[in-house]
Amino acid sequence: MSRLIVISNRVSTGGGAQGGLAVALSAALREHGGIWFGWSGNETSEFSGQISLERIDGVTTATVDLEEQDIEEYYNGYANRTLWPLFHYRIDLAEYERSFAGGYQRANERFADTVRPLIEPDDLVWVQDYHMFPLGRELRDRGIANRIGFFLHIPWPPRRLLATLPEARALVEGLLDYDLIGFHTEEWLQSFCDYARDELGGIVDEDNVLSALGRKVRLIACPVGIDATEFAALSQNDKARQTFERLQESAVGRTLIVGVDRLDYSKGLEERFLGYERFLTEHPAERKEVVLLQIAPPSRGTVDSYQRIRSTLEGLAGRINGAHAALDWVPIRYVNQGYPREMLAGVYRASKVGLVTPLRDGMNLVAKEYVAAQDPDDPGVLILSRFAGAAEQMQEAILINPHSAEEISDALRQAISMPREERIERWRKLMNTVVEQDVMWWLKRFTDALEAIPASQSAFIDAEGQSGGV
Repeated sequence: MSRLIVISNRVSTGGGAQGGLAVALSAALREHGGIWFGWSGNETSEFSGQISLERIDGVTTATVDLEEQDIEEYYNGYANRTLWPLFHYRIDLAEYERSFAGGYQRANERFADTVRPLIEPDDLVWVQDYHMFPLGRELRDRGIANRIGFFLHIPWPPRRLLATLPEARALVEGLLDYDLIGFHTEEWLQSFCDYARDELGGIVDEDNVLSALGRKVRLIACPVGIDATEFAALSQNDKARQTFERLQESAVGRTLIVGVDRLDYSKGLEERFLGYERFLTEHPAERKEVVLLQIAPPSRGTVDSYQRIRSTLEGLAGRINGAHAALDWVPIRYVNQGYPREMLAGVYRASKVGLVTPLRDGMNLVAKEYVAAQDPDDPGVLILSRFAGAAEQMQEAILINPHSAEEISDALRQAISMPREERIERWRKLMNTVVEQDVMWWLKRFTDALEAIPASQSAFIDAEGQSGGV
């Protein structure tokens, strides 16, 4: 069995707060052996390429510090101010600066130089997410002939949107140096194919193998999951039970609606608040019987667009509470902090409605965690944006267009009044999918496909592809 080299922007440090993806990748590394490599999150005055090796919970991690300029241009700049908004269809928020693109390329070259000595000839190399699009090409340029896979955890935008990126063609050409590219959904995969066909003259065969510019790369739709069994058990532990009881007591018999999202404009939080406000206005007899708990820990606070969304939501929450609250009731509890997974499991279990309304999302694991945490005898109802990647698997949720306040309001009314028998039937079907296509299923599906790539294919590098990059 080949060792696995996982490469990502950040590396899991272990501990109880790990998400499902970190748990899965750690489990894979324990099974295969190997190394998890990435940025330490720390700043250094001068890049040296010095690696810090640690052994954490049976997993070897290798991290490297970056200079302030790298962090500003690669991470805060190109990754989070250019690629993130563009790939989430927010071209109005995308910032195109040559210094960002240059810093992104430079950081990926530094990652390649640093991780290169750690890779042995038979290793499988698995690169994660949009921070490292060019890394496959950089590794090939340094003589790495191993099988290299790439998985994108965010959406792939339509061709005409991607074309607004000045470096779009070079970015996609660089991806052809991977042997396998994974997407959460068929929609994202087909969007990638559209660009490759129309802009690169590529051909995609019936096995989803793309041939373009003298290279072949296999494409796979492979939705990530959670450890559903573990999360269901987590919802019953002492900390989760205490959280459940506290929320039940504080709700005073009211129906608790929950949203849990990183504070980000892609999550549809403003639209969620407006839809909830419409529900309060349209159903005055029922409005005092519900409470919306929105947990939204801040992120990327140095980026202007994130500062604006925080200010907007604070203003909306204040206005809605001011207009609708009574002496003994506040319609929105808005919390700007994160909580450990076991506490979130208790929050989900106490909530009769899970409100997940991203405007665009690669997957959205909150939807799956909400389902896994429910009481099988009295489950809550999931309301899910049809623009989340999870919607493709979770058709038994109440699917809505998050841009429509009316649809959110109608869905809340439907969820709150839904008979127990229907709630159970929907939940069982959702839970079956969440359990069957869990995070280990995702991991095995991808790594099996990568191992199946013929070694001769991964060793082939077209001479014309030796140059390039973003």
